[in-house]
Amino acid sequence: MSWEHVLLEKNEGIATIIMNRPEKMNAFSGNMRDEIWEIIQDVCSDKKVRTIIITGAGKAFCVGGDVNEFVSGTSKAISSKVSNERHTMSKIVMAINNTEKPVIASVNGVAAGGGVNLALACDIRIASEKARFGQVFTRRGAHPDWGGIYFLPRLVGYSKAAELIFSGEVIDAKEAYRIGMVNRLVPQEELKAATYQLASRIAKNAPIPIAFAKRGLQNFKKMDLAMALDYEAYVLGVTLSSKDFFEGFTAFIEKREPIFKGE
Repeated sequence: MSWEHVLLEKNEGIATIIMNRPEKMNAFSGNMRDEIWEIIQDVCSDKKVRTIIITGAGKAFCVGGDVNEFVSGTSKAISSKVSNERHTMSKIVMAINNTEKPVIASVNGVAAGGGVNLALACDIRIASEKARFGQVFTRRGAHPDWGGIYFLPRLVGYSKAAELIFSGEVIDAKEAYRIGMVNRLVPQEELKAATYQLASRIAKNAPIPIAFAKRGLQNFKKMDLAMALDYEAYVLGVTLSSKDFFEGFTAFIEKREPIFKGE
């Protein structure tokens, strides 16, 4: 299957989603959000996929909605209906959040508006030194979307999130790393290799405990110590009865790499 504005690559348990409008800095256009939604559903349901990477083609990660479409009123991000239904962008964010597979944003350039918040929705962010990040919504008379008001304060704290959103300031990669918005900062030419190295390391590990760990980490603010210990005890019991647990320890004794099957 092929899409107009998004590419999908699958290799050795890693699915790479590439936003592909480099001439427009990968701005969301036309059916692009729907294409991302279709691909997200595909990779989340593919049992062969262990890790997901989201990145952009060319010099940008994604600059959010296409300005020309907003001005002309043709953007699909705008609905003439008053509805409580989630937009496609919200469904994408929920899918990233709900999938048991780790999702890595490989931020190769500027990430602004909905683009930066798509990156924040991912579990891990690796950024090029040339990346820039901007919550530019208020500078355009808009409100953050793609879960920005949820993810940003959890990463950088309320006050810093308020400053970035209220001011619309664009920060460079070093500042994003300093405040905890991104996990790693690497030279531009090393970004792809660094991202795939981490994705590959994750993909080789046992998927069952990773899935449970992702859910536990997402709820860490809701759990006190006793709840966390109870959750760990429950999950440990589940993993102890799995074939992957036996494989992991057998491989250790036999001094070889384990082959996990998610069973």
